[in-house]
Amino acid sequence: MINELCELQVRESKVADRRQSGFVNALRVHKALTADLEKRILLWLAVRTPSCVNSDQLTTLGFIAQVLGGAAYALAARDWRALWLVNFFLVLNWLGDSLDGTLARVRDQQRPRYGFYVDHVSDTFGAMALMTGLALSGYAHWQIAAGLLVGFYVLSIESFLATYTMGHFHLSHGAFGPTEIRILLILGNVALMIHPYTHIAGRNLLLFDVGGAVAIIVMLSMAVVTACHHIAVLYREEKLDD
Repeated sequence: MINELCELQVRESKVADRRQSGFVNALRVHKALTADLEKRILLWLAVRTPSCVNSDQLTTLGFIAQVLGGAAYALAARDWRALWLVNFFLVLNWLGDSLDGTLARVRDQQRPRYGFYVDHVSDTFGAMALMTGLALSGYAHWQIAAGLLVGFYVLSIESFLATYTMGHFHLSHGAFGPTEIRILLILGNVALMIHPYTHIAGRNLLLFDVGGAVAIIVMLSMAVVTACHHIAVLYREEKLDD
């Protein structure tokens, strides 16, 4: 029995090391509202991108832009006009974060493991920087900013687990993906410049507190529904014989 367990562990260790067993690209699933239009725009940009620009540079641009967006949010606590900077950096973040993979595919320079890991690690730390800046901006309470970050992380974790277990990488949940979130943030920032408060039931509340609370509920609900669906699918696919 002990020998059999040892042999099983050896076989599992060999299979687990994908540098030896090979890496299989997950099927990308992107059904967000802007997905088709965004794909056409990114392809148009990719074929016109100068040869001196590569995917690593674009990934770096996207990450730095997200960090600077967080810094601009923090600066907005002193000057509301810094919200224009936030929007500018969100556009730059979209450009770098979205175009890097498209450029690699157009040039046939894909590095699946490296690209997947670096792209999402950058998003992880970039989102933390952006929400930290929002928490310091005075336009939302820090609890709301923290809740938004947690909601983003929960959705990300669920997506990564599904990628590993099911071979499908969902870039969007329902009709919303990263681009839709950026658009909502940009529109929200414009609304903040006009009026940072909203009136509900006779109370004066921060606009981003209300919008953020709704976003947290939506993200967590989407994560629960998606997780339940994937659990059911995996259970049916690996159902034990009676």
